[in-house]
Amino acid sequence: MATEKNKAVEANELSVEERLRTLYELQVVDSEIDKIKTLRGELPLEVQDLEDEIEGLDTRVRNLENEILNLNSQIAKKKSDIENSKGLIKKYEEQQNNVRNNREFESLAKEIEFQTLEIELSEKRIREFTVQVKDKNRLIEDAKLHIQERAIDLENKRRELNEITSETQKEEDELTERSQKLEQLIEPRLIYAYKRIRSNARNGLAVATVKRDACGGCFNRIPPQRQLDIKLSKKVIVCEYCGRILVDASFAGESEE
Repeated sequence: MATEKNKAVEANELSVEERLRTLYELQVVDSEIDKIKTLRGELPLEVQDLEDEIEGLDTRVRNLENEILNLNSQIAKKKSDIENSKGLIKKYEEQQNNVRNNREFESLAKEIEFQTLEIELSEKRIREFTVQVKDKNRLIEDAKLHIQERAIDLENKRRELNEITSETQKEEDELTERSQKLEQLIEPRLIYAYKRIRSNARNGLAVATVKRDACGGCFNRIPPQRQLDIKLSKKVIVCEYCGRILVDASFAGESEE
């Protein structure tokens, strides 16, 4: 806590011009980091999307396999039910041979008929479950084929990303470290404003120089008196059109013309 307070005190000890110069330097460094990230383009997102898609397909395959196990279990149960019904039919048929009257015979006949219907229903369910198993196996085959294709795409994207990252990682690390050190030299309130502007700017440009009497960010013309105030660097001035922090072109070693 004391360290953060000391940093804030040190930042406040800088003159406005020194703060603006440091802020502009921070913008230059952050813009270089942005360029490196642009070089990587959409590859990190593409890699993440492929990883998510493969994970989703793997989950789908596991779910289908569990459903098949459940269906096979139901098929086995229905086959067992059929054997039980066949056993009961045989039993009832034997009992019919020993009945004493028509009422008992008819009662057993109804039981036989009921068990026969149970067998037919079980056989129907077995056919339905078997079709479902076949369909789900086909879906699993398609999903696995899709996984193989996506795995190849993922490997290629990862290789491409790793090649770009290996070429730029050292530079990005150095720039990131430099950015963090510069942030520590600037008061938190100004850093907060800088980051907020950067997050809303299409090109991440929060600090712009004055070029040809206009804002270097949105290119809207700046009044002469405001240009003079910017040149004097006595206070933080923002563009009234785009909200970017404006600094004199000399900060970038440029001519105003």
